[in-house]
Amino acid sequence: MKTTSFLFFICMLYYLASCQTMTELPRNTIYHQEETFSEADTLRGKLSPARTCYDVRFYDLKVDVYPDTKTIAGEVDIVFTATQDFERLQIDLYENLEIDSIIYQGTPVLFQRRFQAVFVQLPPIKKGSTDQFTVYYHGAPTVSNNPPWSGGFIWAKDQRGTDWVTVACEGDGASIWWPNKDHLSDEPDSMMIRITVPDNLYCVANGNLKNTYPVDNNRRRFDWQVSYPINNYNVTVNIGDYVNFSETYVAADKTTMPLDYYVLSYNLEKAKEHFKQVNGILKCFEMLMDKYPFWDDGYGLVETPYLGMEHQGAIAYGNRYMRGYKGGMIPADMDWDYIIVHETGHEYFGNSISCNDHAEMWIHESFTTYLEALYVECSASYEDYLRYLQVFRSKAYIKNRKPIVGPLDVNYTEFGSSDHYFKGSWVLHTIRHAIGDDDLWFELFRDFYRHFSMNHVDTKMVIDWFDQRTKIKLTPIFRQYLFHPSVPKLQYSLEQKGKDLILTHEWIVNETKFEMPLLVGNPNKYQRINIQNKKGTSNLGRIELADFEIATDRFLIDLEEVE
Repeated sequence: MKTTSFLFFICMLYYLASCQTMTELPRNTIYHQEETFSEADTLRGKLSPARTCYDVRFYDLKVDVYPDTKTIAGEVDIVFTATQDFERLQIDLYENLEIDSIIYQGTPVLFQRRFQAVFVQLPPIKKGSTDQFTVYYHGAPTVSNNPPWSGGFIWAKDQRGTDWVTVACEGDGASIWWPNKDHLSDEPDSMMIRITVPDNLYCVANGNLKNTYPVDNNRRRFDWQVSYPINNYNVTVNIGDYVNFSETYVAADKTTMPLDYYVLSYNLEKAKEHFKQVNGILKCFEMLMDKYPFWDDGYGLVETPYLGMEHQGAIAYGNRYMRGYKGGMIPADMDWDYIIVHETGHEYFGNSISCNDHAEMWIHESFTTYLEALYVECSASYEDYLRYLQVFRSKAYIKNRKPIVGPLDVNYTEFGSSDHYFKGSWVLHTIRHAIGDDDLWFELFRDFYRHFSMNHVDTKMVIDWFDQRTKIKLTPIFRQYLFHPSVPKLQYSLEQKGKDLILTHEWIVNETKFEMPLLVGNPNKYQRINIQNKKGTSNLGRIELADFEIATDRFLIDLEEVE
């Protein structure tokens, strides 16, 4: 039931007048001045007073899914705590889904749409109080035309012609299919996901399955409980001809956790063999960081018709039981599944440690892509770790078109490349070797994860953490890589003076206080020298010119040799 009033209209005008418009530049746009953003972008991405006034504590989501008509109908109870006195709040739901009514204490309340934002008028709510309202809605949700990179429902059929329905919505947001406060900064403390489907199908969502029971018209409901905070875009449903098998993971402290796998029935035997690698992946990540973060909800892989997504505790898996990325990308002598490693890494960076704004998605993707390399080092060797990272250099995965960090407050997702994955992993690789102490690096990496697990961080917090715990001035290094498109360029020349080799060097960078150590000389015994963004010289001693190298396998830099 849609209703409006003159008073609410006046309130809306006042609120919108305070919003950024498309002529205003959001924060960080000193590096993105060519880009403009609309009012809809701001409403979607900004933490306005209508969002900061409340903190979501719990969602109880109930959705009926109808594969034959590709429609859904649902309701969600939103339990919140007021962070200040207020009478109006914002939730989000895509415009192609119709809100039937919003009920507060048994009574319909006024609401008004503005693009994908929905402003709900409530009686006066006092700071510190906990309350709730319910949103009823229905419609045909957006269909993804390129999952998981474009968000929406995937209405597929398996090889036997059975319905196979899934959803992926990172970037586009969970409001593409259910009403919520669609901002990365606010996760519910826990959640129920109750999905009703045709009774010939099985539904897998996040967390633990608490109950299934038949409902009218040959349908069945599945109730899943999530007992941890969860990013809204991680909330998922997977509906199909699924069968389940389980294994047990034993942690270093001898505690156990179930590993649950949901695959199409005809892939069961193939999955049992292929998923054996999960145990070793979890052991490496436990050694590097800590036990799997969502221990009580368990670890899960769910077969999907698209490549993959880090849905918390129900990882979408669609790599077709192949090595690498669809059979490629990783070196030919390596045999592990890229999607399993990458999406499992996201359980740590992305799901446990989360960013507040899509513009800082590098915190999810760079750390997770770097975890792939660390998995190679853990399961093989340092030399293999270096070889794996070289894949991203040799095949030009790194574009340097835009800064890795985008403009804030506009739900920025147009990065123009995958630099927040591959370049970002090389930034961490570079920082490791700039520090030059692996014991310290792995201690910092582990402690960083443990300190911020189950929390949100931003770019400054990440930089400060590492900068304050080393003797290297890491802030300008991080800033050069994250806030400028270009990587540091080493301008250098060499001169043989007798038996000594003289290196003249200078960083060409944007950050004025930039300086970074580098490994140079004979690769059998590199020398570590500190280089600033002003011309200097270093006597490398008795090195033949023909033996000189710069460790570009350990530092993401450009080189320019000058006369």
